[in-house]
Amino acid sequence: MHPYIGSGPYCYANSLAMLLGPDAPSPSVIEVLTGSPFGFELIASRLPFFDPYGWDPDRGLDDALDLLGWTCRRDGADDADQALAMLREAVEVGPVLAGPMEIGLLRHLPGMTGPIESDHFVVVLEVDEALVRFHDPHGCPYATLPIPDFLAAWRADTIDYRSTPYPMRTGFRRVREVTVEAALRAAVPGAVAWLRGRADVPVSAGTIGGAAAVHRLADQVTDGLDPAVRDHLAHFAIRVGARRLADAGTALAGLGHDRAAAVATRQARLVGSLQHDIVNGHPASAADTLRQLAPTYDELAAVLG
Repeated sequence: MHPYIGSGPYCYANSLAMLLGPDAPSPSVIEVLTGSPFGFELIASRLPFFDPYGWDPDRGLDDALDLLGWTCRRDGADDADQALAMLREAVEVGPVLAGPMEIGLLRHLPGMTGPIESDHFVVVLEVDEALVRFHDPHGCPYATLPIPDFLAAWRADTIDYRSTPYPMRTGFRRVREVTVEAALRAAVPGAVAWLRGRADVPVSAGTIGGAAAVHRLADQVTDGLDPAVRDHLAHFAIRVGARRLADAGTALAGLGHDRAAAVATRQARLVGSLQHDIVNGHPASAADTLRQLAPTYDELAAVLG
């Protein structure tokens, strides 16, 4: 048996929680340890994400594992045959964290018929002669896909931050004992670094972060959002952003960082309120909310640092 934990926007945090087993912290804690709540970026000055400038889930998983005292092996493959052989061998030992994948090619999900340049992570359980069986955190325990379909999604050609085709993590093992509280306390300096802007991480051309990026998005909302960007905000970015900040507020309060927790919770309330206005076409209200949000990232860095 492999217990299922699921929530689509937290796909990597839920996948990691499934892999770490009964000793795993909650996905909410894992998400905070990845650093994802601590910033905002506008990819290529166009696509908004409520996560730090230069951050990505792969980097976040590495940070969370290290903070928790765990390690794992990372692999990739050059072609589909090598990838399938690698996966077959790995699942004989235990579940495999596969990702990033192209979610638009995961054809067990309704409406997914082609690449949408959006990443996803799953936990692979079995591979037989025809099918791959996996826990999909997007609400699909024990999902299956024909092997060619799974491999097409797993190659992840459209995911710009993926380090190799067919990326996977195996061999999860604890190398030191770390409490959840200790891991969260150790994550605070990294959170401050993300909030202040890191110069040591690669970003795509035209990407901006922090308050300037939030103001730029507010201007775009006022001028009229590209429909694809509006859908991205409505279906994914706002809800995951609000949840990340809510979880950060809870974690910071538990550490006694009351002022920082209050800022993060205020951020969560602002981001969460965008959902109605973006979905229902109220640009003036949404833009005003974003302009209130913009200075809070520097404020959080100041009180947390």
